[in-house]
Amino acid sequence: MRNAQQILAEAGVIAVVGASRDPRKPAHSVPLQMQRYGWRIIPVNPEADELFGETVYRSLAEIPHPVDLVDVFRPAEDAAQVVREAVAIGAPAVWLQLGIVSAQARQIAEEAGIDYVEDRCLVVERAAGGLSRQH
Repeated sequence: MRNAQQILAEAGVIAVVGASRDPRKPAHSVPLQMQRYGWRIIPVNPEADELFGETVYRSLAEIPHPVDLVDVFRPAEDAAQVVREAVAIGAPAVWLQLGIVSAQARQIAEEAGIDYVEDRCLVVERAAGGLSRQH
């Protein structure tokens, strides 16, 4: 399994489940910052149409192209379902943001053979690794 740094270094497209319209929330500022460093962010939120200059999808299943990483900004009790959806679309990795931990989600990811990170922040890991997708 790849570690957090490897997952980010190899991901180009990140689907963000629970992306927020509220700029005060990490679910808005984190994906926006990742986008500024060159990742393509695909927001998933049932109540928005556009975020970060990208079309917002209601669910992972609606995204019409492959994603490299599913980033989760949802309560821990929703994580297992999001991981099931990530497995269903063939995502190679799932990342639960800081403060989100789910043994059930971890088990689903492990059984599906996909990379799994929990309770870590994309922005912190990006900075720690000095990572960027900009060329």
